[in-house]
Amino acid sequence: MGKKAVLVGINYPGTKAELKGCINDVDRMHKCLINRYGFAEEDIVVLIDTNSKYPQPTGVNIRRALSDLVASAEPGDYLFFHYSGHGTRLPAETGDDDDTGYDECIVPCDMNLITDQDFKELVLKVPDGCIMTIVSDSCHSGGLLDKAKEQIGESTKLNREESNTESSSGGFRSFLKGKVKDAVHDAFQSRGIEIPDEILHRRRHNSSYESEEVEEREIAGGRVKSRSLPLSTLIEMLKEKTGKDDVDVGNIRPTLYHMFGKDASPKFKKFMKVLFKRLQEGRLSEGGGGLGGIIGLLSGVAHEVLKIKDDEEDEEVEVETEEEVYAGTKKNLPNNGVLISGCQTDQTSADANTPKGAYGACSNAIQAIITQSDGEVTNRDLVLNVRKMLAKEGYTQKPGLYCTDKHLNYPFIC
Repeated sequence: MGKKAVLVGINYPGTKAELKGCINDVDRMHKCLINRYGFAEEDIVVLIDTNSKYPQPTGVNIRRALSDLVASAEPGDYLFFHYSGHGTRLPAETGDDDDTGYDECIVPCDMNLITDQDFKELVLKVPDGCIMTIVSDSCHSGGLLDKAKEQIGESTKLNREESNTESSSGGFRSFLKGKVKDAVHDAFQSRGIEIPDEILHRRRHNSSYESEEVEEREIAGGRVKSRSLPLSTLIEMLKEKTGKDDVDVGNIRPTLYHMFGKDASPKFKKFMKVLFKRLQEGRLSEGGGGLGGIIGLLSGVAHEVLKIKDDEEDEEVEVETEEEVYAGTKKNLPNNGVLISGCQTDQTSADANTPKGAYGACSNAIQAIITQSDGEVTNRDLVLNVRKMLAKEGYTQKPGLYCTDKHLNYPFIC
């Protein structure tokens, strides 16, 4: 029985996206794994962006570390991945077939995004008899393990629709109103248009509106900053990296593919492969299959990518149907994985900077619950107690739990 882990902390020093507590989260979890859970030092891989002695947490390095982690697994092993850093979400190519309506992503230090479907494909490779636990203390992390069953949370359509079905007709109107409000908010944000805080941070959540964490505010005796990378900020940073002025919400995926090529997200490579095929067949403007809306938004940079990359397709990326490009494959479920998210898909996670130190609010609460427990703590009890602790401390984020019924009451990690 082996115990192996990958820990990633990204503070983005010197950038407009800088955070304070992510490296501390990793340090604390590293000590916890060794002292509490019996992990060996040599079986823990650490990637951080503040010390050149460690591998940098770029997209390709994180993917490689996770791929190696899963490839080395055998039945009976316990795998663990902890991420502290920015999260973001991209409007799904078609929200009708995505369980949350968005591609939830973590944000490596080089902006080479890793998506919810990437995590699902990774967990599908975990051998039976082995369990992989993922903790993502990042914004919009609810649903980060695509197609996993939501045991605690309000991020996936199933749970949200159940909540709305149980509510009154007035609640249903609030639900529809929230959908419209989300769409308008994302459209404005992607174009760098700031909406006043009292409007911007009133978002739909479980058939009602709650305040998200604002960019920076006072709480728990210190300053709190959101671990969200808004689309407007992501687009601005991509413009700086590429020197292109026409990066917009409709061509983020082609832009990332242009930047990283075969090292880009497998999800984005599949997306581009479909575009290549349509370009070759002369049906790029076709609206079927959910891709028409995105293609219609493609601007100069996207068309440039299509022309340049037309003969550079990644043969390792297989696309069985166009549906899986935007909705993911439905025939397999990530049953050997457990996701504990720092918040829901429409919420932000807090990065706190207090006199006692800087930390992620969710990571700090997890450490507190583990310390308070005399013995094992189950996944379910951990998430419920972390929710209670965060609410008591004044945070609005609500961590989630995604796993099979079998793993709901399994001990956290091992």
